[in-house]
Amino acid sequence: MSENKQFSIHEDWVVVILGALTIILSISGLVLPVPVFGWKTVADLSATVLSVANLEIIGLQFLFVIAIAALGAFLTGKSVRSALFTFPFVYILTIVALVIAGNSQVKALNLEAVIFSLAIGLAIGNFFKLPEWFKSSLSTELFVKIGLVLLGTSVIFSDILKAGSLGLVQALVVVLSVWYFAFWLCKKLKVDEELTMMISSAVSICGVSAAIATSGAIKGDSKKLSYVISMVLITAIPMMIFMPYIANYFNFPQAVTGAWLGGSIDTTGAVVASGTLVGEEALKISTIVKFSQNVLLGIAAFAISVYWTYTQHPAGKDTASKPTLKVIWERFPKFVIGFIGASLLFSFFVSPETNAAVKGSLKNLQGLWFALAFTSIGLETNFKDLFSRNSKTPFYAFLIAQGFNIIVTLIIAFFLFG
Repeated sequence: MSENKQFSIHEDWVVVILGALTIILSISGLVLPVPVFGWKTVADLSATVLSVANLEIIGLQFLFVIAIAALGAFLTGKSVRSALFTFPFVYILTIVALVIAGNSQVKALNLEAVIFSLAIGLAIGNFFKLPEWFKSSLSTELFVKIGLVLLGTSVIFSDILKAGSLGLVQALVVVLSVWYFAFWLCKKLKVDEELTMMISSAVSICGVSAAIATSGAIKGDSKKLSYVISMVLITAIPMMIFMPYIANYFNFPQAVTGAWLGGSIDTTGAVVASGTLVGEEALKISTIVKFSQNVLLGIAAFAISVYWTYTQHPAGKDTASKPTLKVIWERFPKFVIGFIGASLLFSFFVSPETNAAVKGSLKNLQGLWFALAFTSIGLETNFKDLFSRNSKTPFYAFLIAQGFNIIVTLIIAFFLFG
């Protein structure tokens, strides 16, 4: 499954190219229809999700993403042949996860598709021995970063500013205070440095996306990233369920509750679900606060990459000299440029009409790339080895930091929105 590699471009630049290509094609008129995955009964499943028309849309989507994946493999110098062999398998598993998540009873539990993508990948990766060539051809980082670039198209600055500056103020205060506490705690508990950075970002900024961006910024181990993502998803579910009931029990104002939910719960889908349980105002404020934290993602990734470069002393282990601007630029996660560029493009240059025409398709592709990445993470991760290597200390650190996040965010929410 190997072939000669003629050249390669740095993966982060490839991601910027592929993300920009996807956006340009969409704006130019290549708007992919969005498949339907919602269903209630088996008959409904057969009539909607498995209908010929919907399967054609899923097939068209497959042709588009496999072309992007193959181009990505070529540009990064990986085996295009291996990518073409493995991608259909990953895609089918991901579609199965999307179908499961589309069930009405599953939706009522507010479980996101990425949970099932990761679970299916882990089940296969841990119960079956996959060939090494298969694992090595999985483009987890590529898929994740394409999704992050496309995420920038939904981070519209005008939408955030409409809610005033309070959401941005809370996001900034929460991110700084919680990140520092989580970092300090992990250091005290002697948690691995890569895990420390990913845990701190995941707890303080925006969960999975922040962990992924941080992993890219520090060139982190994908297995450690899987460990952090698992912690985020495990804790997001009980927080999403119980926090609204706590707020209702103590009669918190809806604005305060929304700010609390948006600043504490790590995944955007869980924030929306929990805000809906409280009320319209809580839903609006929680979404704005979460979007405000998402805006900080690119800035945080840049700051983390600079910090990591300086503290790791890339000039050599035996030297205390600080790295040059050239080294900082080499370490800088270039996909952040794509994220910020997409956000600026859709915030200030794309017309509202064009945005309305393409946002559904781009959001669908963004979610699909994330789901493909989660399936890939599961396939290449051995949970038994992961937990035995990292022990339970990082998980304890994550839980304590999350508890601190909940308390601090509630205090700040009362101060700003009470």
